[in-house]
Amino acid sequence: MKKCLLIIMAFCLFVGNVKAEEDYAPGAKSAILVDSATGKVLFEKNADEALAPASMTKLGSMLIIMEAIDNGSLSLDDEVTISEEAANMGGSQVFLEAGEVYKVHDLLKGVAIASGNDAVVALAEKVAGSQNEFVAMMNERFKEIGAKNTNFVNAHGLDAEGHYSTARDMSIIARELLKHEKILEYTSIYEEYLEKNDGTKTWLVNTNKLVRFYDGVDGLKTGYTTTAGYCLTATASKDNFRLISVVMGEETSEARSSDTVKMLNYGFNTYKINVIKKNDEVLGKVRVDGGKQDYAEIVLLKDATELLKNTEEVSDYKFELKVDNIKAPVKPGDIVGSALIIDSDGNIIDEVDVTVKNAIKKASILDYLLKNIKILGAGKTILQQ
Repeated sequence: MKKCLLIIMAFCLFVGNVKAEEDYAPGAKSAILVDSATGKVLFEKNADEALAPASMTKLGSMLIIMEAIDNGSLSLDDEVTISEEAANMGGSQVFLEAGEVYKVHDLLKGVAIASGNDAVVALAEKVAGSQNEFVAMMNERFKEIGAKNTNFVNAHGLDAEGHYSTARDMSIIARELLKHEKILEYTSIYEEYLEKNDGTKTWLVNTNKLVRFYDGVDGLKTGYTTTAGYCLTATASKDNFRLISVVMGEETSEARSSDTVKMLNYGFNTYKINVIKKNDEVLGKVRVDGGKQDYAEIVLLKDATELLKNTEEVSDYKFELKVDNIKAPVKPGDIVGSALIIDSDGNIIDEVDVTVKNAIKKASILDYLLKNIKILGAGKTILQQ
């Protein structure tokens, strides 16, 4: 353990001056580095090779769990009774026993920190009724977000026929998971105790040592089986610039950490972001059908991000709206179209969702009468002139 930590710390301190992208050559079978905000790939190696993901599978499990929490079908305070199937899981465990009762909050810690197979199966059963139904939910969700080369047959990641993913897909799943920022409150914990039903405590230590030894790393998930080798999907943030890295098929845990550090250092040393704030600028006005007001002011739905090399200056940019007529009622947060962000050279930086700046209610009969009176009055004035 001491040797492992020393190697990790050495790379964190001294591996950082990667000269250029072509100088980076990870020992992983497959690897990718992605800007979390835009999804742009900064580096890749065999990123579409289908491989066993081991416990990185739990990224998909945590995605479904966090979506259930956010849509209200699951609460962090809900109680979960541990089944025989969950208690008897092999591999990494937090040593749950059948019949015990834990809150979702505690089991999520067991998954995110200690990679507990028993904890993730218990949560899968809570969300979907059975692990099989939960896995079906995962695979369907992966298709929706574009992780098209992934198929899971379990929620934990133990080797099984037909259970595979790719570095690219794991980065897509991780990026979707990061939309649920609360997950970082769990994946960023280095050590914690899980209080058992009998009053004893189980010590949970994060399997991702970079959480402690690399400044900015706050997730996400390691993996290891004899078939998969050592794997790691990591994320780190510095100056509001978040990266996602994936390595698969490493020969040792030290190699997966050191290659991850090299990729993250390359990303942070080479790139920067320019954040275009939402609501800072009204992008235009669009007609609203059936509304109390005839036109709506259009703004960005959320901050937009421009990815730049560190040597590049922030360019001037303009917006090109792609919004059809809007039907009332409409409120801020409703997606009404998109906008192209175009730099001074005419290059499209990004396409982002837009919304209305202010709520517009549906017009009543009285509103229509008042509008007609106003129109007639304006016409009369023109005739008089």
